[in-house]
Amino acid sequence: MEPQADIALIGLAVMGQNLILNMNDHGFTVVAYNRTTDKVDHFLANEAKGTKVLGAHSIAEMVSKLKRPRRVMMLVKAGKPVDEFIEQLLPVLEPGDIIIDGGNSLFEDTNRRVKYVESKGLLYVGTGVSGGEEGARHGPSIMPGGSPAAWPHVKDIFQAVSAKVDGAPCCDWVGEGGAGHYVKMVHNGIEYGDMQLICEAYNILKQGLGLSAQEMHDVFAEWNKGELDSYLIEISRDILGFKDTDGAPLVDKILDTAGQKGTGKWTVVNSQDLGIPITLIAEAVYSRCVSALKDERVKASRKLKGPRPLLTSIANNPQRKATFIAEIRDALYASKIVSYAQGYMLMRAAAKEYNWNLNYGGIALMWRGGCIIRSRFLGKIKEAYDTNPKLTNLLLADYFRGEIKRSQKGWRNVVATAAKRGIPVPAFSTALAFYDQYRSAVLPANLLQAQRDYFGAHTYERVDKPRGEFFHTNWTGRGGTTASSTYNV
Repeated sequence: MEPQADIALIGLAVMGQNLILNMNDHGFTVVAYNRTTDKVDHFLANEAKGTKVLGAHSIAEMVSKLKRPRRVMMLVKAGKPVDEFIEQLLPVLEPGDIIIDGGNSLFEDTNRRVKYVESKGLLYVGTGVSGGEEGARHGPSIMPGGSPAAWPHVKDIFQAVSAKVDGAPCCDWVGEGGAGHYVKMVHNGIEYGDMQLICEAYNILKQGLGLSAQEMHDVFAEWNKGELDSYLIEISRDILGFKDTDGAPLVDKILDTAGQKGTGKWTVVNSQDLGIPITLIAEAVYSRCVSALKDERVKASRKLKGPRPLLTSIANNPQRKATFIAEIRDALYASKIVSYAQGYMLMRAAAKEYNWNLNYGGIALMWRGGCIIRSRFLGKIKEAYDTNPKLTNLLLADYFRGEIKRSQKGWRNVVATAAKRGIPVPAFSTALAFYDQYRSAVLPANLLQAQRDYFGAHTYERVDKPRGEFFHTNWTGRGGTTASSTYNV
C-alpha cells in the first residue's frame, strides 16, 4: 500500500493527542504511536474517532505509513527517552528523513542531537511548543530550530497548526542547532517571572489592602482591558472568580507551595554562564523554592516578628485605595518591562556565544499568540525591534522608556510600602534595583575591585588610564608586586 501519512507523532499524552487532532483539522494525515501501544487503540477509538488519524503498533509500522521525506515528531519526556527514540528511529529511516523533538529539551542536548543525527545523513529539528493543552489543540506558539534544510519540509505543517495573530502564524524558523529550544527555554523563564509578578500584585491586594477574591477578580478584569491584557492576567482573573462546591473561593483553599519542572532553573544557570543579569527570573525561581519550605515557614512565622501587613489607612480611604491599586498595576507593568528586557539581553548574548542569527522582532511575534506569555505587550516589542533591529536593550526603546517614566512613581511607592509593611515582593524589588543599576553611570564596583586586588592581587583598571590597562597595588606594604593572571575570577 502506498504510504499516505504526512507526519508521525510519538507520545500520546495530552499535548501529543491534541497536536495530532490539530494537524488532522488542518488536512494533514498523522500516524499516532505510543510506547504503550494500547494507548494508540484507545486514542483511535475515542478522541480520534471519525478522523483520518492512523495508528501504528511499532516504529517500523509507523515509518512504513509515511510519505518521503519522512517526518517523525516526538512529544516525549525530555532527556533519556528522546535519545532512546532517536536510536530506535535511525535504523528504519533514510538519509533526508526528519526527526523532530517537540518536547521541553535542554538546548545543549538539542545541539548534540542535531550534530549526531546529521552525521547519520538525516535532519533534526528541536522545536519549542507552547500553549499547553488548549494551545496544542487550537493553535500553539511553535519555535523551531535545528537543521536548516529541514525547515522547508516542516514549515507548511507547523505554520498551519500554529496560532495566528492578525493573520500571521506564531511560528517561524529560529536558527541552527538548539536555537529553537533555547528561545522556548527563555520563554519559560519569562513565564516564571510573569507569574511571580502577578502573585506579588495579588499578595499586596490581599494582605495589604484586605481585598476579597471577588474584589481581586474585578481588579484583574479591569487590568486585562489595558496594557496588561494577557493570557496570564486573564486566567488569574478567572481563578480569582472561581468558587468551590461550597461557594467559597477555590484559590483560598490551595496550598501555597509551588512546583517547577526545571526550565526556569535552566534559564538562570545559562544566564550565569553567559554573565547576563536576569535577576527577576532568578527571583521567580527562588520564590518557588521558598514556597516549598512550607513547614519551615509556618514555624518561622511564630518566632520571626515584623510589621503587620494590613495597610489600614489606605484600605479605609476609597480614593487612596483606588490610587494604590493603580500603583500596583504600574509596579506590575514596569517590572514586566524589566523582565522582558532581561530575557532579550540573554537571547542577544546567546546569539553571540552560539553564533545564532536570532530575529528578535520575529520571536516577539511568535509569542504574540498561542503561548502562555501571549499578551498585547509583545506587539510593542516587535515594533521596537522593527524600528531598530540593533536595539541593545528594550529599556532604551522610546515606547518602553516612556512607559517606565509614567509608571515609575507608583512602582517605587509600592516597593517602599511593601518593604515597610513586611510584604515580600522580591520580583518587584529586584526589577527596580536592576533598573536603577542599569541607569547608573557609576556603581560601587570600584571598591569591589579594590577588595579583590587587596586579597587576591586580581588587578583593576583606572578611570584616568585607557581601558584594558591593568594595575596592582601592594595595599599593606607586606604583599609582593606579582599580580594574579585571573582578572575575571
